Amino acid sequence: MRTGEPLPALGDVLAALDTGVWHWDTAAGLVTVDAVAARLLGLPAREATLTEAQVRARLHPVDWNEITGVVQLAVAEGTLAEVRIRIMDDRKRVVRVVRSRSKPSFDRARKAYVLTGSLQEVAEPAPGTAAGRAAVTGDWRRSREAFLLDAGRALAEARSTQEVLRVTANLSMPGFTPDGLAVFGVEGDQLTIIGHHGHEPGADNPFYMPLDTDYPAAEVVRTGRAVYLSSPEEYRTRYPLAWPLAQRFGRRSWAFLPLTASGRTMGAWLAAFSYPVAFTPDERSVLTTVARMLAQALSRAGTAESERALTDDLQRSMMPKLGPGIPGMGIAARYIPTGGGLQIGGDWYDVIPLPGGERFALAIGDVQGHDVRAAGLMGQLRTALRAYASEGHRPDAVLSRASRFLHGISEPDPAELRFATCLYAEVDPVSGVLEVARAGHPEPVLRMADATVLTPPTAVGLPLGIDPDADYPTTRLVLEPGETMMICTDGLIETGGHDLDTGRQRLRTVLEEHRGNQEELADALVRAVHGPSSHHSTGPLVDRREDDIAVLLLSRHGGGRGCGAGPDTVRPPVRRTMLTVAQAEPERIAVARHQLRELLHDWSPADQVDSAVLLTSEILTNVLVHTDTDALLLAEVSDGGDGRRIRVEVTDAGDDLPHLRRPGELASSGRGLVLVELLAHAWGVDPRGEGKSIWFELYEKDATGPGG
Repeated sequence: MRTGEPLPALGDVLAALDTGVWHWDTAAGLVTVDAVAARLLGLPAREATLTEAQVRARLHPVDWNEITGVVQLAVAEGTLAEVRIRIMDDRKRVVRVVRSRSKPSFDRARKAYVLTGSLQEVAEPAPGTAAGRAAVTGDWRRSREAFLLDAGRALAEARSTQEVLRVTANLSMPGFTPDGLAVFGVEGDQLTIIGHHGHEPGADNPFYMPLDTDYPAAEVVRTGRAVYLSSPEEYRTRYPLAWPLAQRFGRRSWAFLPLTASGRTMGAWLAAFSYPVAFTPDERSVLTTVARMLAQALSRAGTAESERALTDDLQRSMMPKLGPGIPGMGIAARYIPTGGGLQIGGDWYDVIPLPGGERFALAIGDVQGHDVRAAGLMGQLRTALRAYASEGHRPDAVLSRASRFLHGISEPDPAELRFATCLYAEVDPVSGVLEVARAGHPEPVLRMADATVLTPPTAVGLPLGIDPDADYPTTRLVLEPGETMMICTDGLIETGGHDLDTGRQRLRTVLEEHRGNQEELADALVRAVHGPSSHHSTGPLVDRREDDIAVLLLSRHGGGRGCGAGPDTVRPPVRRTMLTVAQAEPERIAVARHQLRELLHDWSPADQVDSAVLLTSEILTNVLVHTDTDALLLAEVSDGGDGRRIRVEVTDAGDDLPHLRRPGELASSGRGLVLVELLAHAWGVDPRGEGKSIWFELYEKDATGPGG
């Protein structure tokens, strides 16, 4: 072309460059193409107006979806929409790859996109090369989609702001991974930094600034539009005042993207690169998608952290302070809320001073449910129970009144009825006597001074709130020096997929094997359920929880190893259990057998254990059959220095003394004392003022004698 000649028409230039032109109006659903664009689409080389369906049939299905996302992104950012498209033939084979570039706009009145752009074939790399495989098969798209899927999954699982930031810092983007990240938040009219990665310590200090500052992140928050800076020169030109802040980090490219959740820009995300990045539409699409997922993850994490803070404050306000120590006794407690919802549940414990100042009460309970209503009922019930106890009522009366109170404030609809389990124990610190009443709650567990663990039978009534006229019988226990009583809610027993039996066995193992003090034992019980502990309330907690947990330990100072024992104490000589078997409760003989086996858990040989259980069962049965009185069982294991012995004593109020008889082969009774004489090392019958006592002894050291 000679100087001074007119320029050729635009269409001629585009035709010479083998570039087609197209126009798309989404409201009409029509695409107009020129001859070159039609040919590139695999159609006859002439101008045509096509429907969206006709155009879509010529494109790879994945690429059609790609176009939609790129157009929306370009409109949001005010940039060009550029995308690579695979053209398919009638047999659904890729015949060429074209590049489309357009400047889309959005017609708000018609709620439609309008695009005019170009279409140009992309030269295909040599077959078999990495570039060729990417162009033909779309591996680069699959890599990006796989990355976004993994990133979305990882961010969705993050449960705290710090975990979200850690996940984001470890994202490896396909082909252009940033080596510097920062997440900005907004506090009032100030831009602050939430977290960063890849910057030197203290790098967040300069980023605390007013939102009207000429800084890219501040502009992103103000406008809600991304800022891409491909070179230091571009950064310095557009933001001369902010350039010194970025210059010292030695980056070459920067992307600032809005963090938008629920239609609100909550901050900005900075991705910085130590090498030049062109920020192609594909790269911008990836960054924008990650920014959206990051905003959602931060929003969820912030909400969860606020809920946890609210829950902690609420539960902490509802849990009592254990206060100063009780002379002769020690108390340790742990409370763990559930991991679901607001983490507010219905478990609680309490330590209540009683009138007179000498005694106190322990209470532990569980209101049905894990929601705000359960927590509210728990607070009301705990207050009511404390009031009844402070009035001086006995344990059975305290629970009866509490049950009537809960029934009265429950919903009238039976489907909405809430109940609660509870254990209430009145404690005399001087004698160690405990008066225990239970309302459907798990029974207490005793850890003796030598680490023997027993589950003493205690009477139980209905859960609170079910029957306003329910009775709650009491059981008297004695906490000997060096012993510890554990009471807990069912969450400690059943968490981790355990039922009541396997859960109790797990806790029994912890109680038997623990050698530390009382606080360490409380931590060990929590770790046995949840693993390594964390922070919270009166002791360590953890984050992933299945059910509320409350656990309370009461120890009586004295001899023994661990828990209640002082540094200069020695192992006590006696472990004992006591049980009443009433005439109307013959089934408690089975409970007595179980108690005796627990008492002799480490006895050797096992044959002597079987003998002790058999003889105890025989003596108790004789009392129920031959008298009309109740039987009191007392079993003691002691160490006299030359070996251990078990002494079992059964006392009743009957006047007739038993006599050793020789029953015939067909006799149906009379063999109880014969068995005692054969299997026991020593035995006897002692008259009392009212009634009598039958006892026997077995010696562990003499395994070859009677009972061995």
